[in-house]
Amino acid sequence: MSVRKLKPITPAQRFRVVNGFDAITTDKPEKSLLAPLKKSGGRNSQGKMTMRHRGGGHKRKYRIIDFKRNKVGVDATVESIQYDPNRTAFIALLKYTDGEKRYIIAQNGLQVGQKLVSGSNVAPEIGNAMPLSDIPLGTIISCIELRPGQGAVMARSAGAFAQLMARDGKYATIKLPSGETRLVLTGCYATVGAVSNSDHQLLVSGKAGRSRWLGRRPRTRPVAMNPVDHPMGGGEGRASGGHPRSKNGIPAKGFRTRSKTKASNKYIVERRKK
Repeated sequence: MSVRKLKPITPAQRFRVVNGFDAITTDKPEKSLLAPLKKSGGRNSQGKMTMRHRGGGHKRKYRIIDFKRNKVGVDATVESIQYDPNRTAFIALLKYTDGEKRYIIAQNGLQVGQKLVSGSNVAPEIGNAMPLSDIPLGTIISCIELRPGQGAVMARSAGAFAQLMARDGKYATIKLPSGETRLVLTGCYATVGAVSNSDHQLLVSGKAGRSRWLGRRPRTRPVAMNPVDHPMGGGEGRASGGHPRSKNGIPAKGFRTRSKTKASNKYIVERRKK
């Protein structure tokens, strides 16, 4: 994987850094795995805006991703590595020996023609999915389940990975991308390897228009608002805005919002880094 810095032939291109897309092998998605994707523009079922700065953006089709990897013991071949407009990671098209095709989140180093399989007693090779009870300690993993059979929910974005630290009884200790160390049931599935497209963090949009293509609308600085619109608004002249907080008055920058009585607190060994 690599990135390309464009020549400054326009003001917008001057700082633009784009993905080299070296890992991508085709630009034609599998039609049987596409689904329509309707935009809400940040509105709820009553048509009221419940999320600001959403709307517009390029039309997309959703790629149906197999997060559960529940086709156990059936060999699959990687047919292609593809771009997915709905996520930062690349996706891989698998063709199983029985003819079925599925998309999965592509791991770093996954090659076309590579054989993958999921299930217990499987070799801990890149792209293979297996329970945490079967993965060797110290292995780099991604696409981790939180409950057995739920499907992957953690470490799914570009370049993300976790590490299996220890096992004790029915729980495994995992160090997550956030820095949090957490207990997860050993029956949960995870995929060996880090998620693809680790260069995503190096990209630079270059212009405001690209945010609009992604469906992000302009955001007004709270300091520039009136007191009626935001807790940080108002003041004579260029006032600093007071303590940083959200539109609803919840403090930012270090204020802990996690409930002290949350049931899953007992599974967190070490909190994420500040």
